[in-house]
Amino acid sequence: MVRKITFGLIWIGVLAYAFLLAPPEQPGTFELIKNLSIGQWEGINPLVIALFNIMGIWPLIYSAVVFIDGKGQKIPAWLFATVSFGVGAFALLPYLALREPNQQFIGKKNALLKLLDSRVTGFVLTIASVILVAFGLQGDWGNFVQQWQTNRFIHVMSLDFCLLCLLFSALITDDMARRGWKDLQLFRLIALIPLFGPLIYLCVRPPVLEVVQETIPNQEQTITK
Repeated sequence: MVRKITFGLIWIGVLAYAFLLAPPEQPGTFELIKNLSIGQWEGINPLVIALFNIMGIWPLIYSAVVFIDGKGQKIPAWLFATVSFGVGAFALLPYLALREPNQQFIGKKNALLKLLDSRVTGFVLTIASVILVAFGLQGDWGNFVQQWQTNRFIHVMSLDFCLLCLLFSALITDDMARRGWKDLQLFRLIALIPLFGPLIYLCVRPPVLEVVQETIPNQEQTITK
């Protein structure tokens, strides 16, 4: 219950901050978002371009855990993961508040879950992230700080990035347990390294252990594969 209340309060707090305390909306924000989305990047700080695109990678990182975690939840995890592509941590915080501890995967993996569970997915996301970070480091930090201080979109997007870095560790323990993996040192590594910690985890984690329930008359039997 404490965990649920904590995540619920964090969600309310970040919503209040984003709408009430963050810098005001600036003219041209919609045009900026449109240009970032369609690849018209001329004149845009590479740091902003990189951050915007990394915010598209984060939901894929979370999906690789949330879709599997959701198999044992009463709430539709896929809905929160899908909405996170648009609003990031603002969609994932309610899921973290409502989910129950789930250290076992019941059933079989479909094609989507196999893709999300694959180490290849982790490698692809890692390569994309390295390219984006390298591109972003060519940007103007002074200009970015100025935009962060005055532009609500840039400010909230940066806050969202930081939240996604911090919140991933809340899902790691159960995901490791589902895989029969109890390397606490790796857990600490993942929790401490922004962005690349979770990516390393996706690249090295073993496949999830499937638990198939077979019901026999007057007897219920569980088989782990």
